[in-house]
Amino acid sequence: MQSLTKVNKDFPNISSSFELLKFLKDENLLEKHPEFWWPSATDFEILIGAILTQNTKWTNVEKSLKNLKKLNALSLEALCEIDLDIFIQAITPSGFKNQKSVRIKQLAKNILEDFSSFENFCDNVSKEWLLSQKGIGLETADAILCYACHKEFMVVDKYTQRLVSNFGFEFESYEDLQAWCEYGINENFDKIIELYGYEISLNKLFCRFHGKIIEFMKSNKL
Repeated sequence: MQSLTKVNKDFPNISSSFELLKFLKDENLLEKHPEFWWPSATDFEILIGAILTQNTKWTNVEKSLKNLKKLNALSLEALCEIDLDIFIQAITPSGFKNQKSVRIKQLAKNILEDFSSFENFCDNVSKEWLLSQKGIGLETADAILCYACHKEFMVVDKYTQRLVSNFGFEFESYEDLQAWCEYGINENFDKIIELYGYEISLNKLFCRFHGKIIEFMKSNKL
């Protein structure tokens, strides 16, 4: 990680992700959003949505999830059994339909084989297992772990990288950026509890921190 001269002169000086969190919290970015920010109704929808949202907008993913719901295809068993052509048609709004359909069906099969149920998967899956699955990279794996499985992983993405760049920070890898984000939060967790005024879980905090970053970047178009 290299600290650079601050790019955006309108931003305050920050030295850690804790200070970035405080800056974003003052913006009141999540008032009209769900508690954990991610818009899906269920953890299983988050699992599927995390893959469908690759290289597309979330509004397109919502159309695909709505189609799958109409087909009663939002379960591991249903995804394994659904006809591939029907599945492809259902997720067409999300793009890369042929690739994503095969990968999601295989993921559903592998989860059932290795974990027997979605609930057991959420309790026991590891990042290493997710990364071994076709089509799941670091960001998607962390999104599944954080939002679907409620584990203590901070998701970082292109919005995160662009925002911290405006504060003068550059990172060589996804892991370096994630480590910087998580370290400042973990080291100042007692101060964060005081800041929020109530006991907030680390998982929920990571969810909301990531959500604040995305909503800030969308609203400011940086």
